[in-house]
Amino acid sequence: MPHELQFYIDGAWVQPLGSATLEVIDPSTEEAFTQIAAGSAADVDRAVDAARRAFPAFAATTKADRLALLRRVLEAYNARYEDIARAVSQEMGAPIAFAREAQAFAGQAHLAAAIEALEGFEFEHQRGTTRIVREAIGVAGMITPWNWPLNQIVCKVAPALAAGCTMVLKPSEIAPVSGIIFAEVMHAAGVPNGVFNLVNGTGEDVGRAISSHPGIDMVSFTGSTRAGVDVAKLAADTVKRVSQELGGKSPNIILPDADFESAVRTGVSSCFANSGQSCDAPTRMLVPFDRHEEALAIARSVAEATIVGDPRVAGTMLGPVVSRAQFDKIQRLIETGIAEGAELVAGGPGRPADLNRGYYVKPTVFGHVRPEMTIAREEIFGPVLAIMPYREEDEAIRIANDTPYGLAAYVQSQDIERARRVARQLRAGTVNINYPDWDLHAPFGGYKQSGNGREYGAYGIEEFLETKGIVGFGG
Repeated sequence: MPHELQFYIDGAWVQPLGSATLEVIDPSTEEAFTQIAAGSAADVDRAVDAARRAFPAFAATTKADRLALLRRVLEAYNARYEDIARAVSQEMGAPIAFAREAQAFAGQAHLAAAIEALEGFEFEHQRGTTRIVREAIGVAGMITPWNWPLNQIVCKVAPALAAGCTMVLKPSEIAPVSGIIFAEVMHAAGVPNGVFNLVNGTGEDVGRAISSHPGIDMVSFTGSTRAGVDVAKLAADTVKRVSQELGGKSPNIILPDADFESAVRTGVSSCFANSGQSCDAPTRMLVPFDRHEEALAIARSVAEATIVGDPRVAGTMLGPVVSRAQFDKIQRLIETGIAEGAELVAGGPGRPADLNRGYYVKPTVFGHVRPEMTIAREEIFGPVLAIMPYREEDEAIRIANDTPYGLAAYVQSQDIERARRVARQLRAGTVNINYPDWDLHAPFGGYKQSGNGREYGAYGIEEFLETKGIVGFGG
């Protein structure tokens, strides 16, 4: 039976303690396609109690036990792969090909990376006569966003399992169906009762209850910087660890010796991917002053060739953004860019001409953007690119770092030593040189207001561990 109106607690699908529900909107039609149960603090209490009861036994399992469990989860995930892709496509508007090749793939890839990382992970080592032991921190609360649902669920759940933690997950109420399917995956894999628990609901009700709960030992949160501040404040009273991956306004420095047309084209496409709804999207393109007009022409051609439409139709490159609130915010920021004097190169306000419903945004490019402009400073979270000219390399680095964020940055150059030199000067948690392949073992997380802590691979496992020194243990 469908589980949208239930929660997964202590190894079973259970009825909520209250009767509140939330509609889930298909952003391509602006109509509800299902409802989910909306939980409360009392539902969180039940889930935390189950996780606390399960923790001693699960924390005592061996690495081999947890590897076997993760392999079963991966097998169960693969069996539901198409269901997951279709759910993501409907709940957040991702084109179905992108949902399969990127969104659902991300969860699969993180499970495989966690298995690989755990295989080589050492939980104990000797230092003189002291034994250094890394052990599970306890019960983890997890609050995940709508923009990459499976990426963010799995890059928290998989390392927590690897570390020996139990957990309570609150997926985004905007895109919750894929999270419910993931809970079904966990059940099918035989995750021990109470190790994994899911409670749906709003941030105000369920997210705040998780953040402040005295029975939760750490919170792993991905979302906006504003919400991350709230989570940290709520967690402070119980002195729990808080690991956060927050907003971004990532620069993409195209150095004069780059393969210019390729660098600009790929940068524009990367900004637009997922309808611009990626925290690490390269949304500020920095180009040499004397090639600024050339960059605008290339970017315009990419934007005009980008097919926006029904996510179920083959060939669609960009679907809608996720919600009315997101659509309205993007429209406001596009209007602000025009009002503040940026040159509108492509796109602009309103829906594409052939679409009269759905939260569709025109792929938009601005040129002659100055660092003080709103569109150069605020995270837009839509398919909107700001192209900014620079005269010298030092100026490009200064502009790149002139942001409260520091999640990701990009450097393009045919001189690898020059690219490395620039990369070392960028204040960001991840710097990508020449659009590399995704590295699931590279630490992912931010500087400044982009958060703290790191995810992916062994770095993700470490976030869920405490360090104990047993002094006098012996040699």
